[in-house]
Amino acid sequence: MSRSVETGSVLSPVTADDVDLAVRLAVGILRDAPAEGWGGKAGSLEWDCWETAEHLANDLFYYAVQLGPQSPPLDTHVPIALSQKRPDGPTVFLYAERDAGPAGLLQVLEACGALLVAMVRTSPPRVRAHHAAGVSDPEGFAALGVQETLVHMHDLAEGFGLAWTPPSALCSRMLARLFPEAPGGADPWLTLLWATGRAELPGHPRLTTWRSDSTPRP
Repeated sequence: MSRSVETGSVLSPVTADDVDLAVRLAVGILRDAPAEGWGGKAGSLEWDCWETAEHLANDLFYYAVQLGPQSPPLDTHVPIALSQKRPDGPTVFLYAERDAGPAGLLQVLEACGALLVAMVRTSPPRVRAHHAAGVSDPEGFAALGVQETLVHMHDLAEGFGLAWTPPSALCSRMLARLFPEAPGGADPWLTLLWATGRAELPGHPRLTTWRSDSTPRP
């Protein structure tokens, strides 16, 4: 269990259902994105919206794959080759087929999300695997998947000019799991945007560097 940054109360853990919810909400919003906007910049990122959604799919795929081996490596990720299409673009494991268009890209995003959901559901809680934010457990990878989905959807929503406000309870559970030192008392979604360097929080300057903590909790 984790403690809420908002009230100090005990929260339920982040689960596979939370990953499923976050991805479903994101894909639902992106289905309404204007086709001509996929080449535009995604919020404050240097990537365009297509690259950002592709990066998000890769994040979900990456987290799922780390939990896959019978004995996951603890000092580095499962060695799937990384590549870049352009020097300033995201480094990824896989690409969506451009000819399939935005609908195909969203299928890739859904599929990668489903892989993470399945791995979190079926991996024993004792499993540990590598992540740069700390060797993690299945709940930690679920929380990382939720974090990436919610925050990169913020970037994409800014790029497309779409509204995006995820459920407060989902943000609270994820914050408690990955950002236990985040200040309480403010809206959980705004706190998450602050914790990931995307917004100011009353009484707290905007962060220029940030890091989540995916290590297992007692």
